[in-house]
Amino acid sequence: MNYSAGKYDIAVIGAGHAGIEAALAAARLGCKTVVFTINMDAVGNCPCNPSIGGTAKGHLVREIDALGGEMGKTADECFLQSRMLNRGKGPAVHSLRAQIDRRKYSDVMKHKLELQKNLELHQAEITDIKKSEYGYILITRMLAEYEVKAVIIATGTYLGGRIFIGEVSYESGPDGIFPATFLGQSLKDLGLPLRRFKTGTPARVLRSSIDFSELEEQLGDEPPIPFSYDTDELGENKVKCHISWTNENTKKIILDNIHRSPLYGGKIEGVGPRYCPSLEDKIVRFAEKKRHQLFIEPCGLDTEEMYLQGMSSSLPEEVQVKFYHTIKGLENCVIMRPAYAIEYDCVDPTEMNATLEFKRLEGLYGAGQFNGSSGYEEAAAQGLIAGINAALKIKGKEPLVLDRSTSYIGTLIDDLVTKGANEPYRMMTSRSEYRLVLRQDNADVRLTPIGRQIGLISDERWERFNKKQQLKAEELKRISKIVIPPSETINNILVSRETSPLSTGAKLIDLLRRPQISYDDLSPIDITRPKLDSNIFEQVEIEVKYAGYIEKQLRQVEQMRKLEKKTLPKDFDYREIKGLRLEAQEKLNKIKPLNIGQASRISGVSPADISVLLIWLGQ
Repeated sequence: MNYSAGKYDIAVIGAGHAGIEAALAAARLGCKTVVFTINMDAVGNCPCNPSIGGTAKGHLVREIDALGGEMGKTADECFLQSRMLNRGKGPAVHSLRAQIDRRKYSDVMKHKLELQKNLELHQAEITDIKKSEYGYILITRMLAEYEVKAVIIATGTYLGGRIFIGEVSYESGPDGIFPATFLGQSLKDLGLPLRRFKTGTPARVLRSSIDFSELEEQLGDEPPIPFSYDTDELGENKVKCHISWTNENTKKIILDNIHRSPLYGGKIEGVGPRYCPSLEDKIVRFAEKKRHQLFIEPCGLDTEEMYLQGMSSSLPEEVQVKFYHTIKGLENCVIMRPAYAIEYDCVDPTEMNATLEFKRLEGLYGAGQFNGSSGYEEAAAQGLIAGINAALKIKGKEPLVLDRSTSYIGTLIDDLVTKGANEPYRMMTSRSEYRLVLRQDNADVRLTPIGRQIGLISDERWERFNKKQQLKAEELKRISKIVIPPSETINNILVSRETSPLSTGAKLIDLLRRPQISYDDLSPIDITRPKLDSNIFEQVEIEVKYAGYIEKQLRQVEQMRKLEKKTLPKDFDYREIKGLRLEAQEKLNKIKPLNIGQASRISGVSPADISVLLIWLGQ
């Protein structure tokens, strides 16, 4: 018998990385929120790699934190090792990555949900969603009915989840947890176009069965750098990671058994991630390569499980044992959990607005892997925006839409809702045309004022942010005034860095503009330097060195903003515009872009079509 379980403002289906951020944001903005998880022990689970951040993903975590989200803070609380990636390249692509204790991360996030005011966490499988006068009715497998004004779907890889290991396949979510079996049909009944995507994860092996003696060590940075602007310091790195390589024997075993891979045997229908392929996929696609790198990473301080990054597979378990044993250091490894592929249902994200609300279903939002993305960080970013917008809608306020020039979050969402996802979408620095101004070091400058305006940044955090900006401005003013006279000390520094010595005095800011010179290099002669947070010096140095490039990119942003201001009608049939190509008419009618800028990024809409639109708007 169905029974009424109460009324709420917002319901979040799923308590992974997207669901957590959505639920916390909604509750913190004053909405009565309920979040559902199939298994209470899987809240904030990290079923794949035990890490947060990475190339472009580190940018997302910093942006989530700058807006008032939780991922960065929790990653800092659970960190094991921290490294800044791409240090050999420019600051635009520097990205932070941290190994975390995956079980502690889950426990900490679950506890934060439990302690959050306005938020209830329930273990339940949602089997049906129905429209109602109130908004929506959610029905659980236990026949409880929840009435809610808005729903955020954040089902991850659980929706219609199916595991594949060789010839064996069965219905399951990640880590052997029950899948969401019935909700998919309910979503189809609502009119959502679902499709199948696929991802995978490597085996976990017993630490004591690995021979580390001949493996290359991968150490963390000292001192480690935190994600959150609220974290003062992390202490020391707690673990080491190691690097190994596959070889010709590994390759032979995989190719001899490739017919047993469900990926190549036709059993997997879903489209897999291009930028995180399985090992068998890498060996087939890059046949000329003799070896592939893998990273051996600890899953936590209180477990002996080790994660083999770069070694995901869906081959049979006995084949996995054979090819893992061909790799240096893993000759006698004991597999604790075999690698597997998982197939799941997700939605076409072009069905959503940039707020992540579905165009045809008011009050229904999507976030995370349900939207066709991959990765913890991409999921958390979408969850935060969906939670914010659901709360703002209920409160009758203007929605939050981040454009491409404000953030990687804005780029991620714009790509999804404008271009769609034919495969699991992964954020990369190359996806942003404004990456020099969207650095991870200045995420607070770009987004903390927005987080404050929304209501997710506390008074203490806001005061700290303003103090930092004041100190940064004072430091820029200081180095613009100080003149360094020629001396043996400064000229020795300059010559040792292969740049010309001084014959006359030079301002400190002009010395810092030299590509070869850093803040640290100038410390012996910079006797009036104040003691400031290293992030302030980093921002000042980048802004000084790259001022010309940044100014050029800001002009590009201004041009883009002009196109974004040219709004298009929401409900319009583009077949009425003469001169538009047929493909452009179809794509514009499907996406319903908000403005000319968004229209210009739709695949199949050419510059000539944009010219036609501009003329039509002018008329």
